[in-house]
Amino acid sequence: MQPLADGQIWRMAETNLQVDMVGKLLVHYKLGKHNAVRVSNSIGSKTNIEKFLKKNKAVLQPAAKAIVKPIVAKKNGAAKKPVAAKKK
Repeated sequence: MQPLADGQIWRMAETNLQVDMVGKLLVHYKLGKHNAVRVSNSIGSKTNIEKFLKKNKAVLQPAAKAIVKPIVAKKNGAAKKPVAAKKK
């Protein structure tokens, strides 16, 4: 098994784990189902993540694919700028 590194994507039977950032003891990651629209950020220890990946027989995928799709603003439904309060 390869050591955890930033940007890795590990594929399992029903889920994907995307490593965002690896620190000295902790790992920031996203764990979600395949083709999920929204996936929450999580933090866990390196040893626990590595045990989880081994237990679930995870396979390292190329870094080209991402779990979360980028958010694209709608052309007509873009957020409006806040209006400044009027002075009296």
